Amino acid sequence: MTDLAPLLTPEGRALLDEVRDTDPAHELAVATRLRREHPAALVSAALGQARLRQRAVAKFGAQDARRMFFTPNGVEQSTRASMAAYRARRFRELGVTSVADLCCGIGGDAIALARAGVRVLAVDRDPLTAAAARANAEALGLADLIEVREADVTEVDTAAYDAVFVDPARRGGRGRIFDPEAYSPPLSWAVEAARTASRAAALKVAPGIPHEAVPGDAQAEWISDGGDVKEAVLWFGTGEGTGSAAVRATLLPGPRTLVSRGLPDPAVRPPGRYLYEPDGAVIRAHLVAEVAEQLDGGLIDATIAYVTADEHRPTPYATAYELTDRLPFNVKKLKALLRERGIGTLTVKKRGSAVEPEELRRKVLPKPHGSASVTVFLTRVEGAPTMLLGHPVR
Repeated sequence: MTDLAPLLTPEGRALLDEVRDTDPAHELAVATRLRREHPAALVSAALGQARLRQRAVAKFGAQDARRMFFTPNGVEQSTRASMAAYRARRFRELGVTSVADLCCGIGGDAIALARAGVRVLAVDRDPLTAAAARANAEALGLADLIEVREADVTEVDTAAYDAVFVDPARRGGRGRIFDPEAYSPPLSWAVEAARTASRAAALKVAPGIPHEAVPGDAQAEWISDGGDVKEAVLWFGTGEGTGSAAVRATLLPGPRTLVSRGLPDPAVRPPGRYLYEPDGAVIRAHLVAEVAEQLDGGLIDATIAYVTADEHRPTPYATAYELTDRLPFNVKKLKALLRERGIGTLTVKKRGSAVEPEELRRKVLPKPHGSASVTVFLTRVEGAPTMLLGHPVR
């Protein structure tokens, strides 16, 4: 797809409505029928857009996805609506009324900002991507608040805007880019652009960014959605401090935010009655100590992010399991134990173990023995390979 214009015509929009719910398995038959009345290129474009919209439902919800316009990269790389809405709320809480959204993609963040009442300049250098962002602003009734500009973000003057948001491209021809200086534009450029903002700025980065790569004047926030870590954001101008004491982990939905207190690493202790698996954002933000303090717990191993405690204390920042067994790692013993207890459903989690969960599952439970279920943690306890068995606390 190289041009959205045909899909924006009355004929194109009508065709999009007609093919909206097309099952991919039936595309050929649908295309053959529609090409009798419409140009072949337009039919192909409409069916391709329908596929992208179906994929985008997971990120944008059916109501918006069915009206929006996407590119293949736009669906893959765009911000999930829940994340964009959370970020827009933070901008508003900081008193921001206008944002220069640099590297805007198909407009996911611009849409959330506009819905929060923020005026947006959305910039992207790719013509098709910019066209999609413009079409989305119009399709969702937000064109009055979103100006889309096709330009190189490094050449855009952002002085007229309260805040800057930069979402550099983190994928290249060979897949994900892990070096922040290999982002497009590089992180160093984005940081300098953020520092020029009059009120606040946010830079979206990969959640695997090393803590030592976070600028000293930034607040780093790791964000998960439904338990999956999705992104990290470097904030400037929040007025909440910077450095290690400004690290945050935010869990969506909620939001629930845990802020670093600069605590030392928790003590190592033997597994107690409960094992807690911290949310991925908590682990990435290096805030396991803050969770352990809430739980009056310790670590099962100095290098493993599992917290153990003798009492159950509900927390949104970790999933609790009640432990039933602690065994040295031994495949035969585990297989016999599962058979003895009539286990039919086995969940395998690992941290600090080289064993692949799926491989272990095939070896120890080739077929169900009953209706009972159990979770097995492959980990280390005080350096020794260990299996901990338990059940989620409901």
